[in-house]
Amino acid sequence: MSLYDLKGKRVWVAGHRGMVGSAIVRRLEQEDCEILTVGRDRVDLRDQAATASWIAREKPQAVFLAAAKVGGILANDSRPAEFLYDNLMMEANVIDAAYRANVEKLLFLGSSCIYPKHAEQPMSEEALLTGPLEPTNQWYAIAKIAGIKMCQAYRKQYGCNFISAMPTNLYGPGDNFDLDTSHVLPALMRKAHEAKMRGDKEMVIWGTGSPLREFLHADDCADALVFLMKTYSNAEHVNVGSGTDISILELAKLVCRVVGFEGDIKHDLSKPDGTPRKLMSGAKLKSLAWEPRSGLEEGVTETYKWFISGSNKV
Repeated sequence: MSLYDLKGKRVWVAGHRGMVGSAIVRRLEQEDCEILTVGRDRVDLRDQAATASWIAREKPQAVFLAAAKVGGILANDSRPAEFLYDNLMMEANVIDAAYRANVEKLLFLGSSCIYPKHAEQPMSEEALLTGPLEPTNQWYAIAKIAGIKMCQAYRKQYGCNFISAMPTNLYGPGDNFDLDTSHVLPALMRKAHEAKMRGDKEMVIWGTGSPLREFLHADDCADALVFLMKTYSNAEHVNVGSGTDISILELAKLVCRVVGFEGDIKHDLSKPDGTPRKLMSGAKLKSLAWEPRSGLEEGVTETYKWFISGSNKV
């Protein structure tokens, strides 16, 4: 195994203010490296010239490409042009500029929605491009697939040490709790918290509650990404997940238990369920000798403490 040593390296975390990016920064603080960050107020990664100029000037040696426009079903379905254009521009600009600036290694962060809607479960890396995508988030998925293929293309044509990792549904401190744009776990947490505060007798969740989803704490994800940066160097992307899934209804019950909301859970059947099941195979990452540390209830409890501490922006 060819190890990439982060010691003494200038490491840029693109998207450092997001949940995953901030977790990567926390994890890198355990490494003897120099962490580079730049906010979108200074460099808009959709701007090719600005992105290329910053990378050429700052000369990062390693890059974690965690910058992305993200959101839940509603945001993806109602703003498809933004999700496709913004993500394509950011990844294309960073990957190309990294090649031109002779960046030693780059890790591109994708998403589990790259897999077909009805992919065989658990989804292995080989399932990519074997069937139609989930219609509600296909725009985001196509942008992320393009990012994987771009890393592979630059590796093939230019010999770049660019790799890709596909995390499952992530949660943790720094998550987005806006009910219009958030993913399911933070949305359930905020709903349950507000229902408890109001003294409501019930809480409404979208759809039937039957879809199965896999969740991974952002700090576990960050640990896996640093591990891959140091130990992995192949064209094929690597799944990063917990290896277990839970129904949305059971997740809602777990969240209510953690939050302390004791009312009933009702279903809004006018809202979509999304993909029936999304469980990724973690066999490849496990074979490389990495496994997550946090259990779901433990992680949700920690995240709720962060949420009620006032650290969230909602």
